[in-house]
Amino acid sequence: MKYVLVIMDGAADEPLDELGSLTAIEKAGIPHIDALSKKGQQGIVHTVPKGFSPGSDIAIMSIFSYDPTKYHTGRAPLEAAAQNIQTNPDEWIFRCNLITVANGDMQDHSAGHIDSVQGTQLINDIKNQLPSKEYTFYPGVSYRHILVYKGEFQLTTTPPHDFPGEPISKYMPKGKGAKQICDLMEKGEEILSQHEINKVRRDLGENPATNIWLWGQGKKPQMDDFRRKFGLSAALITAVDLVRGLGRLIGMTIQEVEGATGYLDTNYAGKGQAAIDLLEDKDLVVVHVEAPDEAGHGCLIDEKVKAIENIDEHVIGPIVKHLESQDEPWRIMVLPDHPTPCKKRVHTRDAVPFIVAGTDVNHSRHLEYSEKNSRETGLVIEKGHELMEYFLKG
Repeated sequence: MKYVLVIMDGAADEPLDELGSLTAIEKAGIPHIDALSKKGQQGIVHTVPKGFSPGSDIAIMSIFSYDPTKYHTGRAPLEAAAQNIQTNPDEWIFRCNLITVANGDMQDHSAGHIDSVQGTQLINDIKNQLPSKEYTFYPGVSYRHILVYKGEFQLTTTPPHDFPGEPISKYMPKGKGAKQICDLMEKGEEILSQHEINKVRRDLGENPATNIWLWGQGKKPQMDDFRRKFGLSAALITAVDLVRGLGRLIGMTIQEVEGATGYLDTNYAGKGQAAIDLLEDKDLVVVHVEAPDEAGHGCLIDEKVKAIENIDEHVIGPIVKHLESQDEPWRIMVLPDHPTPCKKRVHTRDAVPFIVAGTDVNHSRHLEYSEKNSRETGLVIEKGHELMEYFLKG
């Protein structure tokens, strides 16, 4: 049996007046997904356990079959794993965003999706101007970077994309060790305020990287190997570090795709073809596409619809065509990890719609794929980490 899992990050939404009271999924032209839905099983799954914030780290960990209550230590350790950053047991790993603050308010959690060349230079300059034996900065991709800090922390931190337009003073780190982290953020602001890159970005009308924002802290988790757990070889296609790191920690092969950006301009067709190529040797291929989530955070309604349509046309369509042309049995599952409603611009913890189709999967109600139709089937997976077992063996 060949298996394919497609994660449309943040695709689930709420009815929007701009779309005639339809959700982005309902508005989108998705003939391939709808065809799978009509001949397969459709339902809803709770990917975020109670007590956890609805981040992709939590939700995708659940989708991959790992119970966050047992395995989750923080978001940043997953991103550090993606970069092969080695840490010691006494070191904490923080996500370090480059952000834009205006008049004390969170204007942009990504500093205008600053490019990696500029982002790397800014982080390296901060690192060089703030040398320490206690902490180290590691440049990443675009606005997404890592800080490793030796010490003892019991902190509450907030993702910067969770409070757009609100005062950052309300969301500064709190708890044991908060003073060190807040002081470091303030020092970073001082360096960035005078940086030549930001002067040029302001002149060009682009959002400057005014601050660093530290969050998502945790220590390196110990996770069971996916192949030993299910007896299947697995590969992962993603442009997002936290997903890449999670895959690496559980032993998945990571396949890079040229032009995969983690944004709306990602190489959809390249991801689809890479999945087809990987099916030659792998039992399970996971394709993660971040674009709908980015559109949701930006309240870019038309772009969210288009992103979902692009996934259907360039990822799912070619993959299903390939699977159907082979002589071996197959299954495919399609779902978001969490909703990212355009009007709220943040993740929510609502259950998400999923479909499973393929060999030995009986149809449910011949319904097109949507949040509403998935709820009406009555199929509910209460514990998200049990979904993989349902997909592979149900």
